[in-house]
Amino acid sequence: MSTSASKTNKVILFQGDSITDGNRGRNEDPNHILGHSYAFILAGKLGRLLAEQQPTFYNRGISGDRMSDLYARWNEDAISLQPDIISILIGVNDIWRMMKGEPSGVTDRFERAYRHVLEETREVMPNTQLILCEPFILRTGAPAEQWENWEQKIKHYQQIVRQLAEEFGAVHVALQGAFEAAAERAEASYWLWDGVHPTAAGHDLIAGEWLQAVENSGLLG
Repeated sequence: MSTSASKTNKVILFQGDSITDGNRGRNEDPNHILGHSYAFILAGKLGRLLAEQQPTFYNRGISGDRMSDLYARWNEDAISLQPDIISILIGVNDIWRMMKGEPSGVTDRFERAYRHVLEETREVMPNTQLILCEPFILRTGAPAEQWENWEQKIKHYQQIVRQLAEEFGAVHVALQGAFEAAAERAEASYWLWDGVHPTAAGHDLIAGEWLQAVENSGLLG
């Protein structure tokens, strides 16, 4: 990866649910503020490689969020930060609520809310670069209990993310295939301990796929 880029002090924002949240700190303590998810791994690697530019990293993932929750807080947790790059990974909670029959999952707002977020971002921050990561599952834990339904819904969401990435000129990070390939090396729970949430190895896998996709796009220069 080249360490030259058009702008110094780039602001890179990671957004999503608990997978991104990683038990991040809610104060300014730099030892904990990024949590322990793939966002921490990426901030560490990119922070070192791009040290001359002194990039700023924000993690605003919130555990339990659906896409509609993300949209509801988009002003405070995205636009107000004026990021140069926004990375989004979300979707599994939308499915989880529907599968459990919870009131918050009665209607599927994933695509509608996702489109609202992207349209608003393009309108207000037209130069902000977007990275859309597809949601993923493996056949263990909760997904294994109703696998066919989970698989059908996650594939639908993955298709939506691919289509939105193409429509909005975003970098697309495919993750399902990488996790399925990894599950041939070690059991599914080694990567996603409950079929949804990554282990340390799973987070590193996400970071690796993210870096490869972003490097191939030339987004970081």
